[in-house]
Amino acid sequence: MQQRRLGTHGPLVSALGLGCMGMSTSYGVPDDAESVRTLDRAVELGVTLLDTADAYGRGANEEFLGRWLRERGTARRDGLVVATKFGLRHDEATGRVNAVDGSAAWVREACHASLRRLGTDHLDLYYLHRRDPDVPIEETVGAMAELVAAGTVRHLGLSEVSVRTLRRAHAVHPISAVQLEYSLFTRDVVEGEMLATCRELGIGVVAYSPLGRGMLTGALAARSDLGDEDARRRWPRFAEEHIDRNLRLVRAVRDVAASLGCTPAQAVLAWLLAQGEDIVPIPGTKRRAYLEQNVAGAGLGFSREQAALLRAAVPDGAVAGERYPLAALERLGR
Repeated sequence: MQQRRLGTHGPLVSALGLGCMGMSTSYGVPDDAESVRTLDRAVELGVTLLDTADAYGRGANEEFLGRWLRERGTARRDGLVVATKFGLRHDEATGRVNAVDGSAAWVREACHASLRRLGTDHLDLYYLHRRDPDVPIEETVGAMAELVAAGTVRHLGLSEVSVRTLRRAHAVHPISAVQLEYSLFTRDVVEGEMLATCRELGIGVVAYSPLGRGMLTGALAARSDLGDEDARRRWPRFAEEHIDRNLRLVRAVRDVAASLGCTPAQAVLAWLLAQGEDIVPIPGTKRRAYLEQNVAGAGLGFSREQAALLRAAVPDGAVAGERYPLAALERLGR
């Protein structure tokens, strides 16, 4: 597994990280035993960046990861870059995210709660999950910087912010990474001014949902393949009025991948890695078989011509549906 540095002075991480959210929530029924085996296998394969958030299962994902870390011992923890996020608040009655909180008081409270759930004395990378439109970003990042000074956080990150917000935050304290949705299906969020700004400032890009929330793997043949517990049923690109069009694009990606001698997931991840040494995808999975396929994709090394074939399979504007439900889009606060 190759390594890449997140930001000019950020942590050195595996070129491919592991998104842990689906081990606890959103993507069907959790399977703790298989998820533990997947985490063990990830470490064996050289994956060092593990991504979670306090919002995933209302802390359940951090608690799960914390149990695994404690069972594996201090030596294992020291070799990993554990990243988590804060800022989303939940309605106690429904359990749904209903607010964003970037206040200085919440920064400190949320951090200590994450440390407790993860069972660790420090967070390697701490992200603001979403910007609070009612709190100046300088206040939020200033409080995050105090955590760095105290030694409880090593590096700072932001998620889903605008270029203007990123510049203002970076002026307060160096930002090591910005987490953004980036895949063949979602390119406009990163490519252009955002990517140019990150490179100007020396900030790494962590690409979440690099497989289009699983659609780009080719494993989904129809909406009916989604189980009743699968949160993707609420997402626009999986809606009945959009999914057939998007699956046609997936079939085009599959055909290109076949011509390149790999699976669709491997092709998509290799394409992302080919976009720059400062980009680190974090595909999520709770299955060892998928993890192993993904890691193999990280070693493909596509040429510019091969990457162009994949981009052409998903023309600009071809994907149907927004990337988030309306309520979530309103909370982006970029």
